Amino acid sequence: LIHFAKRHPFAGKYARYKLCLHKNDSTMSQFYKSTSLINKEKFLKPLVLSNKTLHQRQRSTRMGCEVKSEAAGKIRGKLPYYAEGLVVKGFGRGSKELGFPTANFEEKVIDELPEELTSGIYWGYAQLQNSPVYGMVMSIGWNPFYNNEKRTMETHILHHFDGDLYGEHLKVIIVNYIRPELNFPDLQALKDAIANDISVSKKEMEMEQYQKFTSDKFFTSQ
Repeated sequence: LIHFAKRHPFAGKYARYKLCLHKNDSTMSQFYKSTSLINKEKFLKPLVLSNKTLHQRQRSTRMGCEVKSEAAGKIRGKLPYYAEGLVVKGFGRGSKELGFPTANFEEKVIDELPEELTSGIYWGYAQLQNSPVYGMVMSIGWNPFYNNEKRTMETHILHHFDGDLYGEHLKVIIVNYIRPELNFPDLQALKDAIANDISVSKKEMEMEQYQKFTSDKFFTSQ
């Protein structure tokens, strides 16, 4: 019997998520298929396993998948989630280092998050005061690549703004969950993952079932 051993910790993370894909989990399927960060021939090598060892690994994988599926189910059970508050100064990395500027919520908004909305990447819609409604991708968590000490809600609004947004009142509807928060081996890998998150989000935003959120009364009431 031929199985595959993971040679690279970064590839390993994504390889595990592929094994745990649910047949209806189109978001993670798109994430795995479209990411340029996985090179199977480079990162994976064949490994001969005994029947007993293979069975044990398959059982362990199934159990891990059940846990991940249950966690994702709890997250989606709390969506859509509505939040609003002031935009405050963040770490200043979104524009300068990553090329994806973000609007950061004040702490009291973060403190009000339900415990089910764990660290991860989400998408939804956003509106600044007197602005149209735009799509957005949000990171909730500590960002392990930068070892943040404070939990943040960083919103990348899919629109170009001139200048910063500090002090603006921001409304968001978090509509769906994309993936868990991950660490990355280098800055480029992080950039590639963010670009992929945006691509996945845009595809889901085109679905008819989500169009209603753009005219939600949450946005229309000022």
